[in-house]
Amino acid sequence: MRRIAMFVAASTMTLPLAGCGVLNATGSSTTASPTKGNDITVGVLMPDKINTRYKNFDVPIMTAKIAELTNKQARVDYQNAASVASTQAEQMQKMIDDKVDVIILDSVDSHAIAGTVKKAKSAGIPVIAYDRLAEGPIDSYVSFDNELVGEVQARTLLEGMGPNVDTSDKVIMINGSPTDPNAKQFKTGAMSELSGKVDTPTDVTFDTKDWDPKTAGKETTEAIAKLGKGNIAGVYSANDAMAGEIIKSLKAAGITDLPPVTGQDADLDAIQRILVGQQYMTVYKPYPAEAEAAAEMAVYRVQGKDIQFDALTQDQVDSPTNKNIPSQLVQVSAVTKSKIKDTVVADGIYKIAQICTPDYQAACAAAGLK
Repeated sequence: MRRIAMFVAASTMTLPLAGCGVLNATGSSTTASPTKGNDITVGVLMPDKINTRYKNFDVPIMTAKIAELTNKQARVDYQNAASVASTQAEQMQKMIDDKVDVIILDSVDSHAIAGTVKKAKSAGIPVIAYDRLAEGPIDSYVSFDNELVGEVQARTLLEGMGPNVDTSDKVIMINGSPTDPNAKQFKTGAMSELSGKVDTPTDVTFDTKDWDPKTAGKETTEAIAKLGKGNIAGVYSANDAMAGEIIKSLKAAGITDLPPVTGQDADLDAIQRILVGQQYMTVYKPYPAEAEAAAEMAVYRVQGKDIQFDALTQDQVDSPTNKNIPSQLVQVSAVTKSKIKDTVVADGIYKIAQICTPDYQAACAAAGLK
């Protein structure tokens, strides 16, 4: 269920309390009776190693913010499940057995992890759902407006296909994993923009297990065989890792004039592909805003700072098992070649030197990246 989102930019991540109009707050930093001090352990569970964002952005940003909020007294126990749901359940169970104070969970399989979330709840350990909305009695959720992500991808794809787009133009759909609730929302958002404007045949629409890039490449090869290499007007790819393999498959099929291909996550190699015209766009999701919010929620929750916690969670979302989950939904941006400087460079995600390596210097100069 979608609800009205409170968009928070990275530059305004720390919310002022004055004039917040927070409802149902039960305490403040001066009046609450914290259940924990600064000497806490925060469990951080990430889903996979395919996406570079977790290692490069989410976990380091989270860790730094937790240290800042606890005067460097907190400990972070980070584990990555490498796309295996049973591994993540074991990792989370160990955190419960080790009596961590709070868990930040980005689930591999949002449904399968529900039982372990219940165990954490029974043990008195709050669970903050991160990026993907896990089932079970989670305490709060921070992510992006996922249907909006899909809408942004699809709108930008249509722009890349040109002004004469019509319902005969065929678009390959390479969606994310069926075990990831975000993937369904991305797809719903994308289809809300594409339906009635282009043709998205069901036999070239795929839900890609585990977001696996190699699988996405094979699906693209299958789609090319069905449509013919001259009949592909665009490719909807739900993220950048899959987009890279999709583009390899398009090239391997002898397609030299590549159709516009979407992405998500603003991976460095995707930004470079955009520069040279191989990938048309990606969705930039400001990870500092999301990661810092999760860190703040976790620390404030276990320290009993209810006003601060409520100020961060003024949105509400529903999961299949729980309603009205306190949440924060963060804004996103489309990144095309002309917007690289104003998004990922301006926010300090990448330095120009990181993007403009020798192979990309000419493209950088043409795009005004100096």
